[in-house]
Amino acid sequence: MQYMLLVYDTPGAWPTLTEEEMGAVYGEYAAVSQNKATKHAAQLKGTEEAKTVRVKDGRTLVTAGPFAETKETLGGYYLVDADSVDQALELAATIPSVRFGGPADVRPIAAM
Repeated sequence: MQYMLLVYDTPGAWPTLTEEEMGAVYGEYAAVSQNKATKHAAQLKGTEEAKTVRVKDGRTLVTAGPFAETKETLGGYYLVDADSVDQALELAATIPSVRFGGPADVRPIAAM
């Protein structure tokens, strides 16, 4: 079954890291990307570059950035093919953002 691992960051929650430590963290992200279960992964640019589209009363409204009432922002995703939800959860637990306080949603992909 395929699962989407939605990775959220909490601004300011990351510890101060040296350049060497940050390199190691990016290596951890790469390890999840290169895991045999991972089919696709991407890091998203910041919310300052995002646009939100809504349709209200037949009019399309475009606003700057998402206006979610949360401290966490969606920072990226991994599409994984796992044998079980437990395997997907184990992989999600290895994502550095999760270790640094941000959640990762693990959601099964619905057949269309």
